Amino acid sequence: MKALLDLDQLLAAGEISPEQHMRLRRHAAHETAALAYGLLAGLGVLAVAGATIAMLPVPATAVWAGAMVAGLGLILTFAAGARWRLVAVLWVVIGGLLGAGGLVLAGEGAPLAFLAAALLLALLGWLARSQLLVVLAVLALASALGARAGYWDASYLLGVDAPLLTVLSFALFALLAFVAHRRLPPPAAGLALSAARTAVLLVNLGFWVGSLFGDRLAVGGEEWSISPAAFAVAWALALLAAGLWAWRAGRRWLVSLCAVFGAIHFLTQWLERLGAAPGSVLLAGLLTLGFALALRALNADGRPKA
Repeated sequence: MKALLDLDQLLAAGEISPEQHMRLRRHAAHETAALAYGLLAGLGVLAVAGATIAMLPVPATAVWAGAMVAGLGLILTFAAGARWRLVAVLWVVIGGLLGAGGLVLAGEGAPLAFLAAALLLALLGWLARSQLLVVLAVLALASALGARAGYWDASYLLGVDAPLLTVLSFALFALLAFVAHRRLPPPAAGLALSAARTAVLLVNLGFWVGSLFGDRLAVGGEEWSISPAAFAVAWALALLAAGLWAWRAGRRWLVSLCAVFGAIHFLTQWLERLGAAPGSVLLAGLLTLGFALALRALNADGRPKA
């Protein structure tokens, strides 16, 4: 479990020694540099894979090229030492994205094509111990249910075709992945936790779209309609329950996620019903700041369990 601590404050309060302060600062600097490098490498890998797929003439070529690159990366991962691990994992990630992209293109974006891509990315992520590939595998699985994102002409798109199915499916997926995280040894436990966190993010996106447009569910030849209000109430209750559990269990990432989506939920419903008039926006902003201060006070005074 990761914790957010003010080292200077702990040193001033006498909770840690100067030697511990310096050692922890060096460790924090290393973690920050690793995070920055990981973000830059991830963006570079996505750019290389996307451009390569666009340059290859047919999807089958992308699949075979991806298999070769990923295979070489896996061989290097197991055969070479830790010195070459970073390069090997990058090869696996690029090859996995090439192969997954080729499968999606060959299947013309059908659900089974995204499912095959998800299985490929999950397998490579497991073998290479790559959290990026595991996260992308979960996102590809969401695309099999109709989730998508896009950008054009300074406009962004977030689409979820089946909000209720997305919420239920990925809530169960997140629960199973979290249970696996608690039982698996590292580094497999970290991969399962990344999958669970991605699924929780998708659950909130499903709730968000459902709270705006509702959903329709066909069961036994009959069609059932779920209203946006039902999604909005269920989302608020789910955020409250998950946030309280995360606070008591010391799960800072989930607490932050619930706080962010709680603010998104509040602002969305407020503006959807009252409009974007200056007065309503001002009041919504003040209330959101009040919630943020209350959350800060709760984190300062509470004693989360380990």
